[in-house]
Amino acid sequence: MFAKLTALYDFVDQTVQTVHDRYPTEVKCRPGCADCCHALFDISFIEAARLAAFLVEHKEIITEQRQRANEAACQFERLMTENSDPSTARVRCPLLSDSNLCLAHEVRPINCRTYGTPTEIDGKAHVCGLSGFTGSTHYPTVKLEPLQQSLTSYSKELVGPTFGARRFPIAWVILKTSFFLPSS
Repeated sequence: MFAKLTALYDFVDQTVQTVHDRYPTEVKCRPGCADCCHALFDISFIEAARLAAFLVEHKEIITEQRQRANEAACQFERLMTENSDPSTARVRCPLLSDSNLCLAHEVRPINCRTYGTPTEIDGKAHVCGLSGFTGSTHYPTVKLEPLQQSLTSYSKELVGPTFGARRFPIAWVILKTSFFLPSS
């Protein structure tokens, strides 16, 4: 069920690693940095389903992170209701441990995988503010739109067009894990 998603994750990881290898002083990502873990974003249904399957295998994460997930879900809803700019909002990911490490690193979404490298959305470049990438040099970018289109396509294959086109906060996956699991 997750073969296409895994292949996409592998492709993204290889692409990001190429950028990291080519620009080692510009990429500042290191275990414990966690700047990306405070960015506000949502995930596709297929990513939510993969994360939910992981969480079922690691039930202690659901138990331990439920309060943080509740807080993150409330913050997410408030920011969306206020029509705040999500690119400037800071909400701690409920999967971020007390030691600033991801509790679900192996199944982290595309946005997490690409955060420290230059990305392109709607023709505009974006980069982590902590990185060493500057506007005075041209860098390769990871184009997020085709990746998001693939995720939407995989999601629609999994659950149809209604839920397949929707996006979800990570906190919801922790709070409503069974919703994202395929019915048997």
